[in-house]
Amino acid sequence: MLKTILQNFRSNGKCLMKMSTVPEATAIKSHTANINGQIINYIKVGNGKRSVLCFPGALGTIWSDFKPQIEGLNRSEFTTIVWDPPGYGDSRPPNRNFTENFYENDADTAQQFMKFLGIRKFSLLGWSDGGISGLILAAKYQENVEKLVVWGSNSYVIEEELEAYEKLRDTAKWSEKMKGPLVAMYTEEGLHNMWNDWCDTLVKIYSKGGDICKGVLKDIKCPTMILHGDKDPLVADEHPDYLLKNIKRSKLHRYPDGKHNIHLKYADDFNKRVTDFLLL
Repeated sequence: MLKTILQNFRSNGKCLMKMSTVPEATAIKSHTANINGQIINYIKVGNGKRSVLCFPGALGTIWSDFKPQIEGLNRSEFTTIVWDPPGYGDSRPPNRNFTENFYENDADTAQQFMKFLGIRKFSLLGWSDGGISGLILAAKYQENVEKLVVWGSNSYVIEEELEAYEKLRDTAKWSEKMKGPLVAMYTEEGLHNMWNDWCDTLVKIYSKGGDICKGVLKDIKCPTMILHGDKDPLVADEHPDYLLKNIKRSKLHRYPDGKHNIHLKYADDFNKRVTDFLLL
């Protein structure tokens, strides 16, 4: 079972990713912003009138999580902003502090970050943990979020998902291909500690009922697109339907053979669907 989960993570997992080569990264200048004492690393590409914030998953970074979108989204239609969330990638120090409200903290920081950039209205692309924070952001800051796209995301945690996380606790058992880029970013000890802190926090959330953001779904007013890979090993199949039922202006598209990383595996199709939705 562990081998299967590791294989499913290999292209990109709930919180772990194979980092792509990034030749274009050298041509795109990164910037930093100071948001309440937290250094945020980000890039901005394109000059379109529609601003889009891309929100990585746990342990995720700009280029590990959104390379096909950085390169593939139309730069005359969109101004695409991609950040390293607080405590990940080059948005350090300090390292990530996994409190039980870290999803909401990320949502608040993202809204303050976009305000810092002078962007009042924007759409969100949120993957995995980034999608969870995106759901909270859209519910909490309705006047700022124009449209929302989430995938690999859940609004609550169930036991089978917790079991999948637990099977991955020992980072020493991960393949070198899987953990190598993360060790290069965080060090062996840093990766182990960060991943286990994440797991511990999800255990705490589960022990208190498992609610991540289900209570705020009713407050999301913007048009929302939910995408899901039907073979996602980490997000139970019930979650996209639950989001669809509880977010008023939402629609769902499923990838029958997709896993957790549908925006990487099916990048062209994903980008087209997202573009059509954002331009509608």
